[in-house]
Amino acid sequence: MQQDNIVVFDGLCNFCSKSVEFIIKQDKKAIFRFAAIQSRTGGELIRQFGMDPNDIKTFMLVKGGRAYIRSEAVLQIVKQFQAPWRFLLVLRLIPRPVRDWAYTLFANNRYRWFGKMEKCMVPSPDINARFMD
Repeated sequence: MQQDNIVVFDGLCNFCSKSVEFIIKQDKKAIFRFAAIQSRTGGELIRQFGMDPNDIKTFMLVKGGRAYIRSEAVLQIVKQFQAPWRFLLVLRLIPRPVRDWAYTLFANNRYRWFGKMEKCMVPSPDINARFMD
């Protein structure tokens, strides 16, 4: 399995699934692929980079054999977007511990604020090839 530009996300989280849909819309070159943490590939990647697939509190980007998590994963993805979204990179001026604190606060409340699905999202046929099992 080629491990580059893979976004690992919580497939049960409504906000996370909507975020994946947003990434797909912004990813004009279709460089990103996606794996729900609940999938075989997503679980393997989470474990490979030393995280617990049963403690789903992060979003991860695997790029160049490296795992980016929390706010750094988001910023690595945004780097590939066009304006105006690319301007979010200004958030790098905020120290990573502060960004990650805010990220963790959001992650800990995402089910309460946005809800949770009973099963992982099913991608439409036009984007299905970008999802890994």
